[in-house]
Amino acid sequence: MNINWKTTNHITKIDPAKSFPTDIGVLEDTDLVIIGGSDGVTRADTETTIQQIRESFPDLPLVQEPYAPVQISSETTANVDWIIVPVVFNGDRDHFVGNHVRMLSQLGSDLEGLLGQDISVMDVVEKLVPVGYVIQNINSKAATIAGVSEPLSVAQVRGAALATEILYDFPVFYVDYAERFGGTADTVAAATYFEDTALLYSGGIDSAQKATDVLAAGADGVIVDKCFHEDVEAFTRTTRISPSQRTLE
Repeated sequence: MNINWKTTNHITKIDPAKSFPTDIGVLEDTDLVIIGGSDGVTRADTETTIQQIRESFPDLPLVQEPYAPVQISSETTANVDWIIVPVVFNGDRDHFVGNHVRMLSQLGSDLEGLLGQDISVMDVVEKLVPVGYVIQNINSKAATIAGVSEPLSVAQVRGAALATEILYDFPVFYVDYAERFGGTADTVAAATYFEDTALLYSGGIDSAQKATDVLAAGADGVIVDKCFHEDVEAFTRTTRISPSQRTLE
């Protein structure tokens, strides 16, 4: 399934290690689901979650954001449309290039051992989507994992966005504030240079107003995560984006 990131306004990120709402039918109003998490996430949890979402919503675009190669398997690869590979601009060397070389080295030399059965390297590689990533909440788990010691300034976010568009030609740029709402300044700055790159924002989206504000500031999509697991009513509110902000395909 091809994904038009520019018209994907509402994205739900699901952590396989966390509990789900009683009724996952609330996902009917989201445009895309990302499966990913770091703490306590196993291959089995990931496979089960991906299978559940795929079976319940066969036409909903489904993306995996693995934190480690062990979370990728033949089952996950077969059932997701794309696999996100974050390239963290303000992280350590491993999270800008080191882990990617390591992952591709493993895929190239020990694919059967890594995924558990015979599978073509291209079955995995053709689904990889590099994403320019800026982590702005240094107290988040993602910041700890990626070695982020300080957030980028607005000017630096603008520079990272320009590098994503001009130098690296990544299809997606992702501003992540984790569980804290970071306002719209970074979104405005990043959107300045984007023509081909899609801009996603994540962090503290728990209302229609916040989602609408971020989209109005130039984001193509907002990512909602925490309230899907913890407050389904708030999650439902985030899907009520102002019609003027919904991009028509």
